[in-house]
Amino acid sequence: MSTGIANTAARPTRPPSRTGSRGAGTRIPLIVTAVLLVAMFTVGSLRYDGFFSTQVVLNLLIDNAFLLVVAVGATFVILTGGIDLSVGSVVALSTMITASLVQHQGWSLGAAVPLVLAIGAAGGALMGWIIHTFEIQPFIVTLAGMFLARGLCYTISTESITIDDPTTVGIAQARLYGPGGLFVSVSVIIALVVLLIAFVVLHHTRFGRGVYALGGNETSARLMGLPVGSTKVAVYAISGLCSALGGVLMTFYMLSGYALHAMGMELDAIAATVIGGTLLTGGSGFVLGTALGVLVLGTIQTVINFQGTLSSWWTRIVIGGLLLVFIVLQRLMTGRRASTD
Repeated sequence: MSTGIANTAARPTRPPSRTGSRGAGTRIPLIVTAVLLVAMFTVGSLRYDGFFSTQVVLNLLIDNAFLLVVAVGATFVILTGGIDLSVGSVVALSTMITASLVQHQGWSLGAAVPLVLAIGAAGGALMGWIIHTFEIQPFIVTLAGMFLARGLCYTISTESITIDDPTTVGIAQARLYGPGGLFVSVSVIIALVVLLIAFVVLHHTRFGRGVYALGGNETSARLMGLPVGSTKVAVYAISGLCSALGGVLMTFYMLSGYALHAMGMELDAIAATVIGGTLLTGGSGFVLGTALGVLVLGTIQTVINFQGTLSSWWTRIVIGGLLLVFIVLQRLMTGRRASTD
């Protein structure tokens, strides 16, 4: 009897699964976001003619395709308990490099885009390596990356670079039509493909499980034999890649490269991720929730545009209020889990 008890005591207890018995709890912010989005559309539809239509929803995706891609990349980082403040500056740098190569250097778009994506991924991987190797706070490293990327924009040009390359303009103006005359842009298709890939990677691969484990408890992840270092480098590389791709999509949207593009987008990406239900402390969240968060931000802007009498600054005010509410909700949830443990 004593031997059995000793063996039982020595056997390591398995940490509770975040998607198991507590799955319903982790989905509460996601459900709240979905309800909020439906409520906003309902109110907008009752107040404004033409608000409730499928094309309005598609327009949200058209106007925010680049933000969706950037926010997806930010979700990977935040799930590990990190943060990436460089994403907005990398978006701007990507627009500048793309515009400069295509417009001034005579590169084809097909040659410029892979280089831009490689630069973004390499920059993200470098920041992730520095964070892991020297054990520096991600806030500091990515803040340095933010200033570096924004500064590099001005070494290319201090003025906006307008693109009139036929291929780029053709892709930017292309419309993919569906039933009833509904349409989306090429950028929307790219953003949805990125979202689908991210969903599969996070929820159906070993790497994705490692991302959640790293965010849940880095020490435990290391003791379990998970490749903590390579995972951390990889998530920042993914964030850099998505930021660069977001910059390419913004180039299509704006048909220009400019050092002041995407000012504050890093905060929009973080806000969309948090509103979508991803914990800032890491370990819990859904990439589909991030997509809902982006739609919420876009809907706020759309409602203000339909109103017509409100300043665009009200967008920031409402987003700030929502972000505060969701952060408090996260705190209450994590505090309740800690008390039950």
